[in-house]
Amino acid sequence: MTLEAHICRRYYPKQTKGELTITDIESGEVVFECLTLELPDRGNKQNVSCINQGVYNVVPRTSNKYGNHLHITNVEGRGWILIHWGNFAGSDNPKSGHPDIRGCVLVGSGYVDLDGDAIDEITNSKNTFKNLMKVAPNGFKITIEQ
Repeated sequence: MTLEAHICRRYYPKQTKGELTITDIESGEVVFECLTLELPDRGNKQNVSCINQGVYNVVPRTSNKYGNHLHITNVEGRGWILIHWGNFAGSDNPKSGHPDIRGCVLVGSGYVDLDGDAIDEITNSKNTFKNLMKVAPNGFKITIEQ
């Protein structure tokens, strides 16, 4: 199965929300859908911004922190942009004191203000991510657009 993905984004002052759709190119069937959460658009600056719109390759990667996850490659001016689980982007995780990402893409199934700061977080992230990895363990090409 050859997969192609799209993230359609909506930009807000403190974060970027999106919808991820993955399609099997041969059948045209949508095989996975979820929501995404990223940092706000701050001109693709490392550690504080979502990545620029564009077409990228997404490949599998393994780390101690996230186990098996996905790496968005060939992002101009940036490195180590991952797709992984987490909840907080645009606000600090009360447990760690900082957002769960520094430029990566979080996946989940809903948006809720978990900590009462009037900024949404993404929910059900670990389960959504597990399902994503079941569908696309070998990666895919992704188009990120508005």
